[in-house]
Amino acid sequence: MISFEGTRLGAVAARRLAETGLYEFEPGLTDAEFERIEREYGFEFADDHRAFLAAGLPVNVPPEDGQTWSRPWPEWRGGDLDSVRRQLDWPVEGVLLDVERNAFWYDGWGARPADRAAALDTARHHLRQVPVLVPVYAHRYLPAGRGGFGHPVLSMWQTDIIYYGLDLVDYMHQEFDEARGEVDETWSPRATAPFWRDLL
Repeated sequence: MISFEGTRLGAVAARRLAETGLYEFEPGLTDAEFERIEREYGFEFADDHRAFLAAGLPVNVPPEDGQTWSRPWPEWRGGDLDSVRRQLDWPVEGVLLDVERNAFWYDGWGARPADRAAALDTARHHLRQVPVLVPVYAHRYLPAGRGGFGHPVLSMWQTDIIYYGLDLVDYMHQEFDEARGEVDETWSPRATAPFWRDLL
């Protein structure tokens, strides 16, 4: 059972995206589809993310002539399993890339091994324990977890992580609403996911 507030936030986010007119929608994911996806990939959607996808599934727009095909919306229904897996792995793989090439090291992991391979193995070990982040759109993510809702949406590019919305509703405004204005000083998201919040 998902929370009332999570359901409300997800429905409002879906409506806000639909009002932009930027995307077409397929019928939302069913309970059986959610169960299959969560079992296949080993996570549970946060309540607002689940309600958003249940309200309607945004469809990736085919490219115009001469453009490359881009699939920023995860194709949870009938998409390429490897493509979805790559999107799910993106945050962790980005951290590992910075460990390998940019000397990144998280203080909570202890002393960095001098050997690069050992450093990567240690980082992989620790990253298996961090909260799973689930793609919303392109490299924008929400923490996984049934019962959770209202998390800030994070933009993930290796260890360069920034806020992209106070929550899923605000994210739809920030990313897709042409009428969005400058963010004022009251806009102060607070990440909740351990480890990831420390990289902001």
